[in-house]
Amino acid sequence: MRPPPEVAGPSGPISRRATGRTVAVLVLVALGALIPTLGPAAALEGTGEAAAPGVAGIGLLRTVLFAALSVPLGELFVDRLARRVPGAAPGRPRSWSALAACAGLLAALGLASVVATGNLVPHSVAAIDVGGLYDSRDGRLALVEVNAFLLAALCARSGRPATQLWPLAAVVVAEALRAHPTTEHTPLLGSGLTLVHLICAALWTGGLLHALRVLRHWGAVPAGPALLGRYARVAVVLLAAITATGVCSSLRRMPTDTVLDQLTETAYGRVLLAKVLLVVAVGLLALWARTRLRRAADPLTACSPARAEVVALGAVVAVSGLLTALPLPIRWS
Repeated sequence: MRPPPEVAGPSGPISRRATGRTVAVLVLVALGALIPTLGPAAALEGTGEAAAPGVAGIGLLRTVLFAALSVPLGELFVDRLARRVPGAAPGRPRSWSALAACAGLLAALGLASVVATGNLVPHSVAAIDVGGLYDSRDGRLALVEVNAFLLAALCARSGRPATQLWPLAAVVVAEALRAHPTTEHTPLLGSGLTLVHLICAALWTGGLLHALRVLRHWGAVPAGPALLGRYARVAVVLLAAITATGVCSSLRRMPTDTVLDQLTETAYGRVLLAKVLLVVAVGLLALWARTRLRRAADPLTACSPARAEVVALGAVVAVSGLLTALPLPIRWS
């Protein structure tokens, strides 16, 4: 929602100033994250690490998969908040859940085809061993994700779209298990951290996107700031959980005495550093939006930094997708 040009805060007209500040923040973030996020080639430059086949494609597919999780989970989350807002309008914007589930299905099929060819990029349909997916843990998890997104798409188009929560939960669990193979030290702990991290990140990203869509659909009604305020209170908890689980997961893969070296000398560390920069910027934008929501003459002016926050969160999702495709850092002794 765009506030009217004549709306003014305590210091005068804000529309142009808000746009300028938002652009400045995003430019600074882009400059800080540019080198490590140009892609696998830039991240691997000078590290001596070898990239797995198709790293760029796998990173893209995982980005789509994470986004496909965030959109429907965010819609379910915000719609639940909206029902509790006094005086809320009954209407909702058109759901994107079915479209997101179809995109997730395509991404899951692409990732399953890679697993079916022995983690190599398939160059023909004949190279894909579908039956072999049942013979490995990664293959079975890939099949779970494919079937779960298919079921989520059907649920989204049904009369009870809330039922898509269960297949989406199956995708989250499968991703958490996939990220931590049984050969890893304490894999269940790692899967638990990833599970919480994924859920909170999906609710934060998808929830903010849908909250802004709902505000635009409602128009300038008193219930709009109330909904944004409810989301902001939950988002604080989500950010705390994301930070805690992210730090713990990173320290499991990069011991404390090697973190600084690996952040600059490994591809995983470089992209992780870029993700941290982006998350910090997202947190600052969220704080800016929350301050406006509480102090501005028109609380809906908080939508300006919130829109910038959505863009930054999209960059975080893309970096996360790339992070999953890069070689894991070496545990130096």
